[in-house]
Amino acid sequence: MTTADQSPDVEDTADHDARFFGQPWALAHVFGVEMWERFSFYGMQGILLIYLYYSAAQGGLGIDEAVATGIVGAYGGAVYLSTILGAWIADRLLGSERVLFYSAVVIMFGHIALAVLPGIPGVTVGLILIAVGSGGLKANATSVVGALYSEEDTRRDAGFSLFYLGINLGAFFGPIFTGLLQTTMGFHWGFGLAAVGMGVGLIQYSIGRKGMPASARIVPNPLPKNKRVRMITIGVAGLAVIIALILIGVIRADNLSTVVIIVTLAAAIAYFAVIIASRQITSIERSRVFGFIPLFIVSVGFWSLYQQQFTVLTIYSDKRLDRSLFGWEMPVSWVQSINPIFIIILSGVFAALWTKLGKRQPSTPVKFGLASIVMGIAFLLFLLWANGGDNTTPLLAIVGILFVFTVAELLLSPIGLSVSTKLAPHMFKTQMVALFFLSVALGTAVAGWCAQFYDPTNEVPYFTVLGVIAVALGGALLLSVKPVLALMKGVR
Repeated sequence: MTTADQSPDVEDTADHDARFFGQPWALAHVFGVEMWERFSFYGMQGILLIYLYYSAAQGGLGIDEAVATGIVGAYGGAVYLSTILGAWIADRLLGSERVLFYSAVVIMFGHIALAVLPGIPGVTVGLILIAVGSGGLKANATSVVGALYSEEDTRRDAGFSLFYLGINLGAFFGPIFTGLLQTTMGFHWGFGLAAVGMGVGLIQYSIGRKGMPASARIVPNPLPKNKRVRMITIGVAGLAVIIALILIGVIRADNLSTVVIIVTLAAAIAYFAVIIASRQITSIERSRVFGFIPLFIVSVGFWSLYQQQFTVLTIYSDKRLDRSLFGWEMPVSWVQSINPIFIIILSGVFAALWTKLGKRQPSTPVKFGLASIVMGIAFLLFLLWANGGDNTTPLLAIVGILFVFTVAELLLSPIGLSVSTKLAPHMFKTQMVALFFLSVALGTAVAGWCAQFYDPTNEVPYFTVLGVIAVALGGALLLSVKPVLALMKGVR
């Protein structure tokens, strides 16, 4: 039998290849590069916010907390917003697999910039490179995983859950090791370790690239050569406009999250409009895109709460959480590793559950609705310790709340990646995945914007309002399951 490493025949054997925990062997290659990319991404992000608002005496930049959370939210939103660029380049110029590889290179240079360049210049250059590179890698890694399965392969959701396991192995170890270096040697050593991690991932993927399916290198909708100059001109003009808006003070550090929200919302509406209006898609494909809209809305609400792990929860961990362990104070960043622990434990459970249930498993709209409800419950659980003093919230309380976060995440995130590949029109494969990431971008930017309203002395309104909204949003989707499934035309 032809092996999975012989890419021309991968598509012919993928349905029968089960060498990677019951999944195609090529999944192991994407699993690895995504694991190391997440190591660097979450390792850096685990110390980013405190680097921004810690004083110079503590090794930080001394930026106002509200501004710092806005910057982190805007950066997180920009990461997912950049999936548009990465998806467009894949679908029109290079193909998903090549964009994945080049994006990993850009990410590594971004972490190097954070490690070696001091102050605001290092943050600016580093975060821009990481955001652009991560956007390219995210959408295209997902697209490559989707290429490993036929539409009828019931292992797809289980495969995406295993892929998600790789993400969270990196997400678990990254904050632990960067946090240790940050507390013992300084922030820039932590950022440097993130760069090393991405370098390891790049080497590993370079060795395994030939194992990717040939379809992952196909450019599904090539851009005609006579239009390339025009697109370059548009790109340069857009960059010039952004620079001008920064110089005249329209875009500032204190309104970055609002700017990203507006840009992302406009991009999402435009993207849906372009795909739906395209003459290159069939009526069934168009209906499926309409069916994706309610899932998109619920996803935005979910990520608006979930992504506060990197804003509100970081501040909460720094000031409200009792991080003492046998007389030793745990680094703030280590809290970011709690969620990945549960993902590592539970992703296999969920993968096995979906595999065992097969066609009897809940439909995607049901999973999304339950995810939003569970996420809302997680925020309501904060009320049990609301308005406490400094370092009064027990560590086990956060562990329990993050367990609920994880259950919600596994009901939505890997399922969202999977359904975006199933609902995607043939001519917009990677760009449909980018639409799912736009929901994450919008939710992440909203998470940064919401953080400015968080008041540790009066937490009840904050956690109550956001929790109730999420529960209501999930309930509305559960009541709309039948019409949504009708739009999805056979995709569950």
